[in-house]
Amino acid sequence: MQECPSGALHLHEFRKIFGITSTSEEECLYVERIFRSFDKNRDNVIDFMEFVAAVHLVLRGKLEDKLKWSFKVYDRDDNGKLDRSEVKHIIKIIYKLKQTDSDMSPNEVCDRIFELVDSNKDGQISLAEFMEGAKRDEWLMQQLKLDVNASGWFNEHWKKKKS
Repeated sequence: MQECPSGALHLHEFRKIFGITSTSEEECLYVERIFRSFDKNRDNVIDFMEFVAAVHLVLRGKLEDKLKWSFKVYDRDDNGKLDRSEVKHIIKIIYKLKQTDSDMSPNEVCDRIFELVDSNKDGQISLAEFMEGAKRDEWLMQQLKLDVNASGWFNEHWKKKKS
């Protein structure tokens, strides 16, 4: 409660609570999208109920709900489909934030995702394709799910802030 004594969580406090210190414009926009996905009434503040809903989703949410949320965060133009630029963009950011050391480049990961998920080969991934692909393939799940170890990440960062 020390981080936001008013009970209203602003973007800068959101970053602070979750230990996000990046100054990269791309990463800042990504974190802002996550923040906005929890700010349901679009008042630029996560109130107590929105915070509880966010924590519930991250810690106890069903896989389907987590995948829908991930898709919403990835869909930067809000058109209900992911194109290659959106997928590459998010992969690059996730690599930076998680400091992922992979034998595949973001472009190779993006190509493989489209190969496995874009079932109608239209160059875009719909929500249905996204969810079906993630459930069907464990590697794909690891790439598509916004936070592979959400509860561990949340608990680790929350404990740091409380101590």
